[in-house]
Amino acid sequence: MRRPVVPRGAEVQGAPTWVIGAGGLLGKALVRELNRRLLTVLTRRVPWADPGAARAALAAGIAALPRDGRPWRIAWCAGAGVTGTPASVLAQEERTLREFLSDLADAGPPVGSGLFLASSAGGVYAGAGQAPFTELHVASAISAYGTAKLNAEQAAREFAMSTGVATLIGRIANLYGPGQNLAKPQGLVSHICRSQLSGQPISVYVSLDTTRDYLYVDDCAAMIADGLDRLARDGAPAPVTKILASQQGVTIGTLLAESRRLFKRAPRVVLGTSPFARFQVRDLRLRSVIWPELDRRALTPLGAGISATAADLRRSVQLGQRASG
Repeated sequence: MRRPVVPRGAEVQGAPTWVIGAGGLLGKALVRELNRRLLTVLTRRVPWADPGAARAALAAGIAALPRDGRPWRIAWCAGAGVTGTPASVLAQEERTLREFLSDLADAGPPVGSGLFLASSAGGVYAGAGQAPFTELHVASAISAYGTAKLNAEQAAREFAMSTGVATLIGRIANLYGPGQNLAKPQGLVSHICRSQLSGQPISVYVSLDTTRDYLYVDDCAAMIADGLDRLARDGAPAPVTKILASQQGVTIGTLLAESRRLFKRAPRVVLGTSPFARFQVRDLRLRSVIWPELDRRALTPLGAGISATAADLRRSVQLGQRASG
């Protein structure tokens, strides 16, 4: 289990944290983690499907931030795009982020404020050469999704340099855990669990020796919270980019074998093809060399994480059956 981290410093205790994208997998976990630390958490419903309404909601959120000189902490965990999302949709997500950062800069963030931006390690390192990838590798995208993530990172850096707001960009590994949106074509662990529970086959479009870094979402949330704490304590003269990962490579074949061990039966797998398979490189192992103290923690074991994900899916199915019964 993760060791508890107690926030230090009056700035950390007093700074409200606005989690944007609090309804998603990562956002929900970050809200839980900040609440566990007894910190003030702000959330706001944002109608992302309507760009104009989304900007208005975000602007209202900025206006509602405290004006008493206390610093703000903002965690941007929003973004519905995945590999294969149309470039036009990704471009709109980028515009929404840039407009928000522009409005935030105009509001004049108090001294000591901090920003976290969730990015994608897989998206930005897919064309970066030989794994394992570290923050010292030159990022290189091979998909519109990866390019959009790099553009978002650049927007955050520009905001940080123009405002002086300490900024942490988290290049996040493959997240999994309770609450994943199964309507999106991502989240292999959740889809394997659903297949085991329903008996329906799961389609796999890449080689079974494809290697990824799977990070349990609660572990990622704890890393982000610690990163925000460090920003509050120490600041940062320039934007910091850090990989958030388990730093353990796991093949799809290993995932399937672990699923078989936990469920006592082999998952039904259909090997197929997809036009998006060309964006999936064989090896995306990750290592972090920046702020290594954030990595010194006991992470959730893969088996325990899969079990928790399956238990959450089982509860969701049972609740759905009761609601329709």
